[in-house]
Amino acid sequence: MLETLETINNAVNSFIWGPVMLVLLVGTGIYLSARNGWLQIRYFGHIMKSTVGSLFTKSDKKSGEKNFSPFEAVATALAGTVGTGNIAGVTGAVFLGGPGAVFWMWVSAFFGMCTKYSEIALAVKYRITDDTGAYRGGPMYYIERGMGKQWKWMASLFALLAGIATFGIGNIAQSSEISGAMNGLFGMKAEVSGVLLTIVVAIVLIGGAHRIASVTSYMVPLMSLLYICLGLAVIFMRITDVPRVFASIFTSAFSFRAVGGGVLGYAILVAMRQGFARGVFSNEAGLGSAPIAHASTSHEDPAKQAMWGVFEVFVDTIVICTMTALAVLLSGVELGEPALAQYASKGEAAVAAFNAVLPGTIGGTMIQISLILFSFSTILSWCYYGERCWYYLTGGKRWVVRVYKALYILLCFFGAVGSGSLMWNISDTLNGMMAIPNLIALLSLSGVVVGITNSYFHGKDGNPLRND
Repeated sequence: MLETLETINNAVNSFIWGPVMLVLLVGTGIYLSARNGWLQIRYFGHIMKSTVGSLFTKSDKKSGEKNFSPFEAVATALAGTVGTGNIAGVTGAVFLGGPGAVFWMWVSAFFGMCTKYSEIALAVKYRITDDTGAYRGGPMYYIERGMGKQWKWMASLFALLAGIATFGIGNIAQSSEISGAMNGLFGMKAEVSGVLLTIVVAIVLIGGAHRIASVTSYMVPLMSLLYICLGLAVIFMRITDVPRVFASIFTSAFSFRAVGGGVLGYAILVAMRQGFARGVFSNEAGLGSAPIAHASTSHEDPAKQAMWGVFEVFVDTIVICTMTALAVLLSGVELGEPALAQYASKGEAAVAAFNAVLPGTIGGTMIQISLILFSFSTILSWCYYGERCWYYLTGGKRWVVRVYKALYILLCFFGAVGSGSLMWNISDTLNGMMAIPNLIALLSLSGVVVGITNSYFHGKDGNPLRND
């Protein structure tokens, strides 16, 4: 029975995360970018000033009683986005797709900036206020309220797929990574790390959405800065090789020379698929998860919060993923599928790459610490996503949400002590299926996004850079 289920899931997964879906995801980004006047280029400076720059003002650091501050919203979203895929996933993409995969990863991120901008703009515009005064939003709400009641079935489908996927993508896979890292650092048994993880997660999650936002608002800057510093250390250690590596990224992106003994002429297709896939998997642009967190912001202007989406993709893919890719390429390790097969996992391959450059085992130790932080933050954020989805599906029945949260907490232990590979694979498929109703909504409501963009950047006063 389990073998049959796994066979069916593998077949569906190969299509869901195959070339058609990746083209649809990137194609949607291209379409939205064109319709919104390539805002990620034209207004990039203003966007960074309105996001990163706003952190130095008091107003954007504080949240309301029921809702998140703009930074808490993006921190919660980034916590779910920045995960083990930024390390292990990118390492695998570079091994299999060669240096050229990095270029295509950047391309997917470039268009993904406008995709995520559009998701967040719609999430804020079509959100609702519940009976406690808190905002709730996300794809399920902008599908139903934006496209019409006749599309409620599609909104429910998104919420169902996302609600189930949280158990694997957001929990079991992350708990397993934490258990492995704890064993590597301290020789801790899986059962012990499972109990500790379950207790810590319970303490945070029982505190509710605001405690999740509070924890992630501290964790995300810390873990991101830690990993960026680690990547910069590798770059400085091999600074003379940096020009060569960047040259190889651009030349290999359009090269027909095979990577690691692969088929001649097929390399460019492999590089494109690996790069596009890693970019999408990493920043989640188009999947519909992050808008659920952003909808809870205290910001009233959809465009102002949506600009955080551009920043989010930039930090996740252009900065953090690039650090991993450069570390692998600067390490001098052999690339290709046969070379990757020598390691027990993609994470182990990343450890080997960092250790090849940094003295002793510093690289491996820091990677394992990063994996723990990245995985833990992902667990917290995806529980928040799941809560919102099950709340929508049950019409606001809070006891269902409490049952979901209790089950989610318990799964942290089982994820730590077992591989949970089948649950992970099924959830990965569901995670990809989430994108289908979300992309349909983005394309259908693209005119609304254009209106939001024009209203903010080209208001009645003609000023393209409003600050109100």
